[in-house]
Amino acid sequence: QVQLVESGGGLVQPGGSLRLSCVASGFPLEYYGVGWFRQAPGKEREGISYISGSGSNSNYAASVKGRFTMSRDNAENTVYLQMNNLRPEDTAVYYCAATRRLHGINGSLRSSPYEYWGQGTQVTVAS
Repeated sequence: QVQLVESGGGLVQPGGSLRLSCVASGFPLEYYGVGWFRQAPGKEREGISYISGSGSNSNYAASVKGRFTMSRDNAENTVYLQMNNLRPEDTAVYYCAATRRLHGINGSLRSSPYEYWGQGTQVTVAS
């Protein structure tokens, strides 16, 4: 069964950090690029970061660049999103998604190329 499962969300104070994990099962994640997306209440889903299968290419939205970092451990079929200096506007449900349809980073922050999606993990930044 193909599955992506996110974890690591929670409540954190502004300026704090969280690390999200995305674990894949049922398919070899090393051959897939992985993106992180988020959706806040009343807002459209936003693509925030991407990492290629090898980990050699990445892409970040302006809203998170310099604060968030993706990494991956293909031996563990896992991708991570390290989130530092969190802000209240980062509050959202965070989703990971996987795709083999991308060549390079163009389009990597759009939803359409992605084949598999996780169920999401809630991140709340508040004091």
